[in-house]
Amino acid sequence: MNFTGKNVIITGGTTGIGLATAKAFINAGANVWITGRNAANLEKASAEINSPNLKKVVSDTSKMVDIEVLEKAFAESGEKLDVLFLNAGIAVFTPIEQTTEADFDAQFNTNVKGHYFTLQKLIPHLAYGSAVIFTSSTVATASNIGTSVYSSTKGALNKIAQIAANELADRKIRVNIVSPGPVQTPGLEHALPAEAKPHLAAATALQRLGDPDEIATTVLFLASDAASFITGTEIVADGGYLTYGLK
Repeated sequence: MNFTGKNVIITGGTTGIGLATAKAFINAGANVWITGRNAANLEKASAEINSPNLKKVVSDTSKMVDIEVLEKAFAESGEKLDVLFLNAGIAVFTPIEQTTEADFDAQFNTNVKGHYFTLQKLIPHLAYGSAVIFTSSTVATASNIGTSVYSSTKGALNKIAQIAANELADRKIRVNIVSPGPVQTPGLEHALPAEAKPHLAAATALQRLGDPDEIATTVLFLASDAASFITGTEIVADGGYLTYGLK
């Protein structure tokens, strides 16, 4: 897929799926802006990508003032935005009885409020016929114990994306969702104990965790002209996680 000269913003682009997708867009010729909550992580990602086509913006998706920083940084480029990948997210897995208000607020502020208002602020910069992709998750459909808040944030994202697809259709802007299953990322390492990973792998039909590069490939497809008739839909990339238990 060729994205030469296209402008791409990736929120949460310093690790995992976001970093893999930034690399993939850079390799396909795009100009890429990535966000992260701190400068150190952005510098580390920048060194790993090592491209003059990469721009870095310190911006915490959960904070309105930082969303405005991102909007201003892109506006100053004088460019139109061809791809917006709303990817930043956090997860805390606890039973309902043990969930704190702080954990609840942090996940909704980052995973829902952040994406909602990042989209809102950047809509005026989206090019005619551009693409918006949300990172959701299979947990939006599944009902795993300990995921009540995280799953709820992803369910909310799915509905926001579907409505956005209808609201932006008059400008031929396509809005879609990629829902990964269990993927080997630093976020997964942080959210789950190491002993849980083999169980996650065994819960997929392919009997392994996904690789961030595999999700990046799905994102690039949704952003490309090859997906020109796809909007308002969800692509599940989960190695058969959702259906394996139904065999």
